[in-house]
Amino acid sequence: MKVLKFGGTSVGSAQRIQHVADLVTKSGRNIVVLSAMSGTTNSLVEITGYLYNKNAEGAKDTIARLQAKYDQHIAQLYKTKEAKKEATDYVHSIFEYLETFTKQLFTQVEEKIIVAQGELISTRMMALYLQEQGVKAVLLPALDFMKIDMRGEPDTDYIREHLQAVLESAPEADLYITQGFICRNAHDEVDNLQRGGSDYSASLIGAAVGAEEIQIWTDIDGMHNNDPRIVEGTQPVRHLHFEEAAELGYFGAKILHPTCIQPAKFANIPVRLLNTMDPSAPGTLINNESEHGTIKAVAAKDNITAIKIKSSRMLLAHGFLRRVFEIFESYQTSIDMICTSEVGVSMSIDDTRHLSEIVHDLKRYGTVSVDLDMCIICVVGDMDWENVGFESRAMDAMRDIPVRMVSFGGSNYNISFLVKGEDKERALRALSKSLF
Repeated sequence: MKVLKFGGTSVGSAQRIQHVADLVTKSGRNIVVLSAMSGTTNSLVEITGYLYNKNAEGAKDTIARLQAKYDQHIAQLYKTKEAKKEATDYVHSIFEYLETFTKQLFTQVEEKIIVAQGELISTRMMALYLQEQGVKAVLLPALDFMKIDMRGEPDTDYIREHLQAVLESAPEADLYITQGFICRNAHDEVDNLQRGGSDYSASLIGAAVGAEEIQIWTDIDGMHNNDPRIVEGTQPVRHLHFEEAAELGYFGAKILHPTCIQPAKFANIPVRLLNTMDPSAPGTLINNESEHGTIKAVAAKDNITAIKIKSSRMLLAHGFLRRVFEIFESYQTSIDMICTSEVGVSMSIDDTRHLSEIVHDLKRYGTVSVDLDMCIICVVGDMDWENVGFESRAMDAMRDIPVRMVSFGGSNYNISFLVKGEDKERALRALSKSLF
C-alpha cells in the first residue's frame, strides 16, 4: 500500500479533481491524502477574521461567495443528478454550519473548526466523484485517527491504532480518501498539524501503516539543483538522502517542510516527489541511502539577519555561550548559523520580531553589531569532512563575493555561506557553474 498526497492546486478545480481521480485509480489500492481546494483555506481564514471582529455580515458575504464557487465546481464535476444532489446537499450543509458561528462567542476553538472544513469538503467531493465512476472509494475521517498530544506533537501510538481500526472497517475499498492537515488535540478538539500540513499527514499515515512508499504530488517537477528563476539550465534532482531533503527544505526549497518527512525517515519509508502535470516524470526519490561524493543542489534562504557579539570577556569564560543562547531562547527565536572565535560569536536568524529586545539584552555581554538583508546560500550533498575537495571548490566559486559567515562541519550534508542579499544571484550562478 502506498500513500498519495495531493495539494490544493492539484485539486483546485473540477478538471484537476478529475485528473487526480484518473491518476489514483491507476495506482492501486492506496490511501489518498487531500488538501483543501486552492483558495478555500484563505477564504475560511478570512471568515474567521470577520468573526473575531464580530462582523457577521462580512462573514456571511464571504461564505456566500465561497459557496457560489463550490456550486460551479459541482456543476462541472459530476455527470449524474444523484451525485450533483449529494455533493450540493453536503457542501450547503457545511456552509449553513459556518453561518451558525456568526451567532456565538468566537474563540480559537471555533476558528480551527472553520479552517478544517476545506479538507472535509475536498475529500467528500473526491470520494463522490470516484464513486460516480464506479470506484469503491471509502472516506477515512482524519478526525477519527489523527491526534496530537499536549505538546502539539503527533500521538503516533494513537494514530497507528485508530487508523488500523478504520481501515479494517472497510476492507472492500478500492481506494481510501482522507484529509491532510486536520487532527484532534489532547482535549479532543479539532486542531491542525501546523508544520508541513498535508505533507506531514501523509508522512504520519505512511509510517503508521508501514507504507511501501509515500508520494507527494505537486505542480513542480521535484526538487531542482538550483533556483530555475535565477540559474539557467537547472535540472531536477532525482535522488536525495532524507537529510539532504531536510537541508533543502529549510534553506529555501519550497516543496517540503523540513520536519514533515521525519516520520517517513524514522520508519525507513521512501518519499517520492511527483508532478501532477507530468505524471510520467520520475520525480525525486528521497530515502535513507546516500550517494557517496556527490553534490546534489544549491538553495538560498532570504531575509536573514546576522548578529555579532564581540567581548574580551568571552576569552576562556565558562557559560558565555549558554547565556547568549538563553537570550534567544527567552524570545523563542531560532538561530540558523553560528560561528565562534576566542573573542566573539556570530549568529544568523530569520525571525526579527524581537530583534531590538535581543540586541538590548546581548549588549550586557559585549559590543553588538547587526547586518540586515542577508542571505544564506547552502550547498547540499555528501559533504563528509573526509571527502576532499568539495569545500575548496565551493570556496573558490565564492572568491569574488563578500562572505559574512561560513558554516561547515555541523552537518555531513551541507556547507553554508552568509552573504548580502544583493549578492544572492551572483553567488548561485557562481556555485552552479563550479559545482555542476
